[in-house]
Amino acid sequence: MPLVTTTKMFEDAYKGGYAVGAFNVNNMEIIQGIIGAAKKLGSPLILQVSKGARAYANHTYLTKLVEAAVIESGLPIALHLDHGPDFETCKSCIDGGFTSVMIDGSAHPYEENIAITKKVVEYAHAHGVTVEGELGKLAGVEDDVQVSAEDALFTNPDEVEDFVTRTGVDSLAIAIGTSHGAYKFKPGQDPKLRLDILEEIGRRLPGFPIVLHGASSVPQDFVALVNQYGGKMPDAIGIPESELKKAAAMAVCKINIDSDLRLAMTAAVRRHLAENPGDFDPRQYLAPARDAIEAMVAHKIQNVLGCAGKA
Repeated sequence: MPLVTTTKMFEDAYKGGYAVGAFNVNNMEIIQGIIGAAKKLGSPLILQVSKGARAYANHTYLTKLVEAAVIESGLPIALHLDHGPDFETCKSCIDGGFTSVMIDGSAHPYEENIAITKKVVEYAHAHGVTVEGELGKLAGVEDDVQVSAEDALFTNPDEVEDFVTRTGVDSLAIAIGTSHGAYKFKPGQDPKLRLDILEEIGRRLPGFPIVLHGASSVPQDFVALVNQYGGKMPDAIGIPESELKKAAAMAVCKINIDSDLRLAMTAAVRRHLAENPGDFDPRQYLAPARDAIEAMVAHKIQNVLGCAGKA
């Protein structure tokens, strides 16, 4: 089975009331951990690569690792560019074998966002590649994406029909209360998604796939593990998974998962090196890191996304 686009994935997800996980990848062990969980649970997958990941690991290495994952798993897998900052980056990924790209023009004025998004869509569609656009600004930090809480903006439902019609995007990332990065809320706060905005967008764009970024919500046992072995993480992290599960049952067809994987991997490496201080074999400390990623992905598929058995 070759790499696939997100078209059928999203059609099935919308009809089935679940979301597909879009997991950020940076190296072989992360990909292996994700694939291990998805294969066991029969889940479709989006493996996504940021601009920073391409700079770190090299475009060719990453695409070949994802192609190997398709061969080894037999799962429907889309290879997606996360937060493409400009036309040139999107074009490079399209020309280099990606089956889906995101153009993030949300930092630009509305009309400029439409213009750059439309340009990417025209090139991508001519090459059989799907495109994700973004309306609204999420707070937080992820690679080159940095938005202060003061500059964050909820997506305006009044703009979504115009934006989708004029750009031709295949899916739309919106801002309804999530934010990039690992932790955002202090103890005592009760973070909620603006599901009313999501519901209104779903009403205005019936059947159209919506995307959530910044949806990290790390189980507390991983937080405790990181702190136990030298980390400094607060108690409150991310949007409650119960909120994300509600969104997945509505119009949201893709949920991005990145920080959760980084924290799981780091916790496992910290524990192994603390318990085995003389170990210098990467295979010994990366194997439990890979297992931790597999456990985290399995948790998300079963308890948040609802896409087990949907491959």
